[in-house]
Amino acid sequence: MAALRQTQSVENKHKLSNTLRNWLPILHSSLSELNEAMSPFVEANPVVEIASGYEEEFEKKIPKKIISGQVSNSRTEQIEALTIQKKSLYDVLDEQLGKPLFPTPVSLKIAEFVVENLDENGYYEGDSETFCEQNGISLQEFEKIRQRFAHVEPLGIGAKDTSESFLFQLDASDISDAAYSLAKEVIQNLQDIHDYANKEHFSEVMRVLGSFKNPPAIEYQEDSAQIVPDLMIYFNEQDAIEVKLNDAYYPTIKIDTNYAVEHEFISQKIKEAKGLVDALDMRRATLYKVGLMIVEYQYEFFTGGQIMPLTLKTLADEFGHNPSTISRAIANKYIACERGVFAMKEFFTTAIDEDVSNAAIKEYLVSLVKQENRAKPLSDMKLLDLIQEKFKVKMVRRTIAKYRKQLNIAGSSERKKLYNLH
Repeated sequence: MAALRQTQSVENKHKLSNTLRNWLPILHSSLSELNEAMSPFVEANPVVEIASGYEEEFEKKIPKKIISGQVSNSRTEQIEALTIQKKSLYDVLDEQLGKPLFPTPVSLKIAEFVVENLDENGYYEGDSETFCEQNGISLQEFEKIRQRFAHVEPLGIGAKDTSESFLFQLDASDISDAAYSLAKEVIQNLQDIHDYANKEHFSEVMRVLGSFKNPPAIEYQEDSAQIVPDLMIYFNEQDAIEVKLNDAYYPTIKIDTNYAVEHEFISQKIKEAKGLVDALDMRRATLYKVGLMIVEYQYEFFTGGQIMPLTLKTLADEFGHNPSTISRAIANKYIACERGVFAMKEFFTTAIDEDVSNAAIKEYLVSLVKQENRAKPLSDMKLLDLIQEKFKVKMVRRTIAKYRKQLNIAGSSERKKLYNLH
């Protein structure tokens, strides 16, 4: 009897691991990519048929409350407002993760972390220190691997800022040997670029720099395909907030359990097909739970307020999963509500501590620069002091510089020149 229980336990564990193996690519894919994500599981399975979820009119699948909440004038524009631009950048990067650039498990793990922590412009903004501590990797080793992104397409991706992105792109450019050293110096001092105007080869340097992708992910922002949101969040007729899965867009899986041939192969394929159905149900359940958590933590946003600090770790702890798994789970997922369509990741901010988000700090940074004395703009050190004083947090100057660049705010000396020009 004990042996029978052990056998059943092993079989259940095996079934669960198969479902999870199917679930991860299905969870990570966007709603529009579901058919493609599932195709490897069904191509060699004669008992499975999949019907696409894209055969009905889009308008019929969206609650009228959300449609009427859009500010567009025409009905067509209202429907188009609920479609969203999908970046295909991650697909391109996934194809390059592995040999020859990232051949070892450690290098691959680092590369995947970098990709998971790219912002919308293609710049790396991850917490390298925490990642290294958790994985027993030195910062030097991490940076050595990250620098290999200089050879990844699109060129410049994975850099920390514009200067590093340009350095990544410089080695692949057609710049002459004579102009190379000047180009490198100019890139490292972009704020003072006009100081080099009288240097020999300056015109060639400017021509080459003008050909660089800035930001590195720009092509994927402009050339993209339309998808539809996974979740809809709105107030129903009873003024109660409702979370609704965009179920009508899910593909339908049909399993032929009455297959004419009785054979072990067919029985196995029926089991695999049922595992695929389980994986699709897990995707629905996971994203629905994400929606409920977003409503719980961001209720004020849906009533017209601001997005509140909510970390991925909070969500990961709730699910019992790794934050990197959750990060990929919400990538390319969108929520339609009466205020418009939003990427799921917009509801999560990287917290400086439990109560302060970087979104709040960035907002305060913008207000400080707007109110600064134009004759004596605030330095990064002064901005750091003011922010630390207000939020009672400990930060470093390079974080302020990073936030500035993300907000397209020039350095203090450059701002002073701009103020003088005006």
